[in-house]
Amino acid sequence: MTTYRARPVTPATLRELRTTDDSGRPLSPFTDAEGGAPLRCCLRRSVPGERIALVSYAPLRRWAAGTGARPGPYDEQGPVFIHADECAGPDGHEGYPFPGAHRTVRRYSHDGHILGGELVETPDDDAFRNAFDDPTVALVHVRAVEYGCFLYEVRRP
Repeated sequence: MTTYRARPVTPATLRELRTTDDSGRPLSPFTDAEGGAPLRCCLRRSVPGERIALVSYAPLRRWAAGTGARPGPYDEQGPVFIHADECAGPDGHEGYPFPGAHRTVRRYSHDGHILGGELVETPDDDAFRNAFDDPTVALVHVRAVEYGCFLYEVRRP
């Protein structure tokens, strides 16, 4: 059983992104011919034939809007895959999504500033425990090493 929980993009945010993404672009869905895209709405990989979209997402900006944090230049946006239509969300599986590749566990302060990061072979409870051992850490983003893309967020239990 995992101590920490990977957080998908929230349903309210997904509704917004399916209209206009965080770069102001309208949704441009397509049928995924190959599968394997890391879906941030349900924290699993796509399968061939699913309708998905690549949207611009600003996870720190959205978190800051709800907390009053001021990330300043640390506010960034990047591409994420989501289902083009509403989905059921994560299936409740144990463990952390998108295993099998090196990841960066990036730590953020309560102000939304980067406090550092750690390259991990696979995110696990030890990686998150290490990150949250620092009391100034408010949240953690897990990112893909190869493209730097945001995969999911983890908060204190």
